Amino acid sequence: MSNNSIIAVAIDGPSASGKSTVARLSARELGFHYVDSGSLYRGLTWKCLREGVDTEDPAAVIELVNRTKLDFFVEEGAIRFTLDGEDPGAQIRSMPVQERVSDVAAIPEVRARIVQHLRETTRFGNVVMEGRDIGTVVFPDTPFKFYLDADPEERARRRHQELAQTAGDTTVDNVLASLQRRDRKDSTRKTAPLQIALGAKVIDSTAMQAEDVVRIVVAQVRGALSAT
Repeated sequence: MSNNSIIAVAIDGPSASGKSTVARLSARELGFHYVDSGSLYRGLTWKCLREGVDTEDPAAVIELVNRTKLDFFVEEGAIRFTLDGEDPGAQIRSMPVQERVSDVAAIPEVRARIVQHLRETTRFGNVVMEGRDIGTVVFPDTPFKFYLDADPEERARRRHQELAQTAGDTTVDNVLASLQRRDRKDSTRKTAPLQIALGAKVIDSTAMQAEDVVRIVVAQVRGALSAT
């Protein structure tokens, strides 16, 4: 962490491993701000799709990112953002966005810009941030690193439940196939691939309730802070 007075808790892992729920609840328990780093990549992907920008054309995506104004604010304990003054809301979790977000996230220039924005969120105070490279790239020096994982089938079931309202016609098998494609892209990309950060505590949440994982995270952070 660049500022020793600010605490950043990093929670990484693949899609639908429980990161969002665990990070949100952990932030609430600790009194920190919750940050969903993936929402920035999904938001920019949504922006690309809305404006007809080909997500497989890096130059076009970079041009859009460079001209898009991101504004950050705190709402109900979470750090949120608008794109050119507009909040895309739940649309960033639609299947079209899910299918294309890895294309956008794989572009080095886009990642560099997003990492800068993510680090700057600490101006609002202590954060619990979830994503895929928080412990490896965004806050590599934080002592609070966690990596959540779960069986692919369980992750597909969780994501299918999330998508039920926005993509009701999808199936668990379709979601599983989409997650597997996303995993391959995220783990094999050249820039900031998905991997376990050095020193991270690995938690397999397949058979765990979110609250059980939260207790582990909160206990480790509070225990370390009380010892200083």
